[in-house]
Amino acid sequence: MSNEPKKETQDAGAMPDWSAYRGVLIVIEQRDGEAKKVSWQLLGEGKKLAAKLEVPLLALVIGNGVEPLAKEAAYYGADKVYLCEAPELGVYRTRPYSRICLKLIDEVKPEIVLFGATGTGRDLAGAIATHLPTGLTADTTELDVEPHPSRLLLASRPAFSEKMMATILCKQYRPQMATARAGVFQALPRDETREAEIIRIESLMPEEEIAAQVIDFIRDTGNLNLEEADIIVSGGRGLGGPEPFAMLKELADALGGVVGASRAAVDAGWIKHEHQVGQTGSTVRPKLYFAIGISGAVQHTVGMGNSDIVIAINRDEKATIFQFAHYGIVGDLFKIVPAITEEVKKRKSLFGIQLPNTEAASQEPSRQQNLEQSV
Repeated sequence: MSNEPKKETQDAGAMPDWSAYRGVLIVIEQRDGEAKKVSWQLLGEGKKLAAKLEVPLLALVIGNGVEPLAKEAAYYGADKVYLCEAPELGVYRTRPYSRICLKLIDEVKPEIVLFGATGTGRDLAGAIATHLPTGLTADTTELDVEPHPSRLLLASRPAFSEKMMATILCKQYRPQMATARAGVFQALPRDETREAEIIRIESLMPEEEIAAQVIDFIRDTGNLNLEEADIIVSGGRGLGGPEPFAMLKELADALGGVVGASRAAVDAGWIKHEHQVGQTGSTVRPKLYFAIGISGAVQHTVGMGNSDIVIAINRDEKATIFQFAHYGIVGDLFKIVPAITEEVKKRKSLFGIQLPNTEAASQEPSRQQNLEQSV
């Protein structure tokens, strides 16, 4: 008998064999049949990841009467769409939605699953990750993948009090899961010529087995949604106090936009946290962004750096914000902002322009229209 030690079949610390897991799955979030923009943004980013991994881009749509969203998912880049429709799925509840996701993941075996970092997305992703079990990276702002053989998802998010970026890996489990902030990634252009295979799947829990019941939704019509806004007028420490935010609101109203703020202004108590743009606030991607009296700290710029057009107003010509601005105005904001507001109102009156209602989610004017109205 040989005295040589047996060779290990797998080296210590070697990657498990995950060859059965292939594909990038985006879970489409919807309410009342209308998809959240972050879902289309994730399809755009998922398309890049799928191309690098040479796998299909998959989408999952759950709800009641949501077949049109399955077709929309194809228009926004999905190669294959799984659709689950049932009356008990009309409103989101954790157990029935997570059961469907778990069964699909078990059967399809995607290597990456992405959700929007919304209240619903965080709840659903957490429930699924716990049951699988697998790792889950929350509130990611950057996504990438390593090529074969590791095929690891590189999910990055702010860390250490927002001072650094941490890249989190899930080496020992599949699928790799993450939630991503809205406004960070770019949706693909909507293409109605695209087609995808739509596969219907069954609901797994009848209504009588679902413990939680949704009696009603109480909507706050005054709730601010920076992530959906096309025009944002933000103020920072340079405003000197809470009163000048009324001046910013007047400009925002004239443009058909909403008011944002830097962390410094929020921490000072000048405006509520719901207005905050940045790493610890909202990540936004508007067509037009005003940065007024904002220095340009990284905590803020990572939250608005993807804006189509940035206009900065600051008395300090060396302010960092000018490095991110397409147009910069050096001077006294208390003279410049009212002058811009007055000119906008004058041109609206002269040309009879009716700006869109920012609370009407169904009306999204083109970028060119908004820019022409903002000049």
